[in-house]
Amino acid sequence: MSGRAKLTLFAALATLLTSWSLNALVDSQAWLLQAAVLLAVQSAVGAGARRVPLARTLTVAAQVLTSLLLLAFLYAGKGESHGDGPLAYLVTDFGALFGQGVRDVGEFAIPAPLTDGIKLLLVSGVLLIGLLVDVLAVTLRTAAAAGLPLLALYSVASGLSGGGGASWFAFLLAGCGYLLLLLSEGRDRLAQWGRVFGAAPRRGAADSGLAGGSGGQATAPVKFGRRIGAVTLGLALAVPAVLPSLGGGLLGGTQDAEDGGGGVGGTISAVNPLVSLQSNLNAQDNRVVLKYRTNSPQQADQYLRILALDEFNGVKWEASGRALVDVPEKLPEPPGLRAPVSRSAVEVTTSISAADYYTQRYLPMPYPATSVDIGGKWRFEPAGRTLVGDQLGRDKFQNVQGAEYTVRSLLLKPTAQQLQNAPKPDPAVQGEYTKLPDNLPPVVADTARQVTQGAKDDYTRAVKLQDYFAVNGGFRYNTRTASGTGPQAVARFLADKEGFCVHFAFSMAAMSRSLGIPARVAVGFTPGEKQSDGNVNVSMRDAHAWPELYFEGVGWTRFEPTPRSGINIPEYSRAQTPATQPSAPAPLPSQSAAQPSAGPTATPECPPNLKKLGECGAAAPAQSTGGGGGPSVTSVLGWVALAVAVLGLPLLPMLWRTRLRTRRLATGEVLTAWRELGDTAWDAGVLPDHALSPRRAASRIVELGRLDEEPAAAVHRIAGAVERALYAPPGAEVSYPELADDVLLARTGLLASADRLPRLRALLLPRSAARVSWALAARRSAVTSAVSTRLTTARLRLLRLPLRGRG
Repeated sequence: MSGRAKLTLFAALATLLTSWSLNALVDSQAWLLQAAVLLAVQSAVGAGARRVPLARTLTVAAQVLTSLLLLAFLYAGKGESHGDGPLAYLVTDFGALFGQGVRDVGEFAIPAPLTDGIKLLLVSGVLLIGLLVDVLAVTLRTAAAAGLPLLALYSVASGLSGGGGASWFAFLLAGCGYLLLLLSEGRDRLAQWGRVFGAAPRRGAADSGLAGGSGGQATAPVKFGRRIGAVTLGLALAVPAVLPSLGGGLLGGTQDAEDGGGGVGGTISAVNPLVSLQSNLNAQDNRVVLKYRTNSPQQADQYLRILALDEFNGVKWEASGRALVDVPEKLPEPPGLRAPVSRSAVEVTTSISAADYYTQRYLPMPYPATSVDIGGKWRFEPAGRTLVGDQLGRDKFQNVQGAEYTVRSLLLKPTAQQLQNAPKPDPAVQGEYTKLPDNLPPVVADTARQVTQGAKDDYTRAVKLQDYFAVNGGFRYNTRTASGTGPQAVARFLADKEGFCVHFAFSMAAMSRSLGIPARVAVGFTPGEKQSDGNVNVSMRDAHAWPELYFEGVGWTRFEPTPRSGINIPEYSRAQTPATQPSAPAPLPSQSAAQPSAGPTATPECPPNLKKLGECGAAAPAQSTGGGGGPSVTSVLGWVALAVAVLGLPLLPMLWRTRLRTRRLATGEVLTAWRELGDTAWDAGVLPDHALSPRRAASRIVELGRLDEEPAAAVHRIAGAVERALYAPPGAEVSYPELADDVLLARTGLLASADRLPRLRALLLPRSAARVSWALAARRSAVTSAVSTRLTTARLRLLRLPLRGRG
């Protein structure tokens, strides 16, 4: 097998091994075999085109055309087009399936089901990366640059899948594939200089001159390459394993001494859980910590609540110390819930299982729970309606690690009208949950009054505060912002307008209390991502904090001030400020809101400011599962094409020059090689002089190019061959086998003796590229002359026609 054929094989193998990392994105690996077959066909077409040989552009075009035909043959007829005829069958239907795949990617969570659309995207992506690797490594002979598309493929797969237990194996395969490609390219380059020297010669063998010293043995660079690759991969896998873990807190990390959670990972602290919440929002390992299945008709609204922070003491928000009681079989009625909201509530059942590494002491549950079925020793805190693990022994507490439990909870569906007409809260609730520290900066209350100016009830004030943070206040979501403590943290956040859920929840709760609205901060998880099997996965980055405001008749009510994609704003706070006057149509929103499917699709009632967040209509659940808010596929492809064009245009002269050199040297003709040597010297700064004889021209190149002994001898050998070609008798042999090697040796010498800037110009902007403009001018002149001649001939024929008619 030739060196180029081996390089083709290893380029395809490197792409295929890197593609293994995409397996984590789908629930089936059946697509990989199909991608391997198509990739082999694409590589074989490229190898055959190079053997013909075809020009590089034609080789790439043949590979692209073959791949497109194979994809159309395999996937045509599986889309949802409505056209007729072969064009619709092969093109329109193919495009429809591609669009369906893009929609499936946005709808399903990872691992997604292997639909035809997703399968088409995966196979097409592998073929595209394989084509780029083949072009760079084989066609352009730059195997090192082929690592860029391979890195892009691995990075996309690793980033989307969030790592995992088998991520090290995918990295190992990708790294081995790339190293094998580099090794194959290195061996091929060595082979162009002669025999590839391998292992040390046998004892007694003659010294080939490659030994390191007298009587030494030759060392194989191939072995060195393999050893370096093995050591590099070993270090890349071993170093992260021995470094200490820096994560921790809410979902994993260091153990908390107070909670005493056992097993891997730490637990949430009852004093300040939000510091660890930020670290988990920024975690690289987005592990799934909870899985649940529910019969709730509004899964996108089902948050899993851990505990409530109800005391702001001037330094931090924390859960106030309250007495714990045994868990009753039937939990007491939620505080503040009254008819008619309680009559329209629906009881839903949620079955939850926790991961073995999730050692949380507080039980995540939907709010408000009515009963909990779980094993172990748990205690109930009535005010916050939370379950806390009881003490099992010295420094050991019950936790949720690996637990499976069932929670029955109420799906409350209050309307905006009910919240607006809520009576004054109980004085005890009003007094406890509106407390603020004396040192709270005045800007907090001043901003709250300014934002809610004109509002006549607590509900309208709450909606205005939510919209101020989430829509029209100019705030930005950034998990890298320091969480901060103390009353000044809220003032800094209002000035900087940048933070994550902690800042938004704290600030809205504090501002609500300054307006006399009872408020607290809840900590838990957003609803998670629904899977193809009906389960819902809750991962580390679903950790969240949100404010809960108290309305008499409804109880504690969730609001969402955080402007983060995938967050579902509650239906009752979507509408703009309702009319204050009672009217006959007023109860209609309540009736529609009571229907699970009617509320999210009522797009005409969606305010324009929420449409900017994508929180209207049926799009809200899709954002919750798909992660929404990112750039579209079309815009990404457009920017990539623009970047390729911008980066590729400066390389066109170099690519043209490389292609011309390869074609000239492949002919084996002396005069063509001499022309190539003259252009190479011209690129290096030695201007051509066609008035000189070959011998004088060679001496001039050696002198002005400051060539060393070996390149100079190569130039003179080429000049001697040119003289024989010009003056030898017919039939004499003028060429010699090392002609192309001598030209390349002379080129290496010319570039080595040049300074840095002239060398870069010779590579990137070769002077001999002027031949392109000369050729175009000559072609244009020839075309103009031919057209003029044809026009003159036609005119003369037309002039002769009347004369013939007269005769």
